[in-house]
Amino acid sequence: MDTKSLIAAYYDAFNAGRTDDMLALLHDEIEHHVNEGGIRRGKALFADFNAHMTESYKETLTDMVIFANEAGDRAAAEFVVNGTYLKTDEGLPEAKGQTYRLPAGTFFTIRDGKIARVTTYYNLSDWMRQVGQ
Repeated sequence: MDTKSLIAAYYDAFNAGRTDDMLALLHDEIEHHVNEGGIRRGKALFADFNAHMTESYKETLTDMVIFANEAGDRAAAEFVVNGTYLKTDEGLPEAKGQTYRLPAGTFFTIRDGKIARVTTYYNLSDWMRQVGQ
């Protein structure tokens, strides 16, 4: 699978809520760089993050544009997050079913035909404003 198809499959699985399919596309040594957070290493921590996100947020990504370098070892995606805040996340405003629409982007490293790094960026201040903080 080429790099753009790999990233598209990752986001198709995300939008369908198939987190196990997302995990299958990740390298065993995945590094997940969280927006304004730390780095989670390994599939187990990535799975834990997905479980938490699924519990607290319902999100669908639209307006997806995927980029890849010629070597196929780096990629990026730009998209819009359309979400509902379901359950209060620690340190964030109280969840009351607020909806939000937020531009975001992710950078990827590809190794051995799998996603080895996921680094996502979005404007947390904009999200806080939209959910009422």
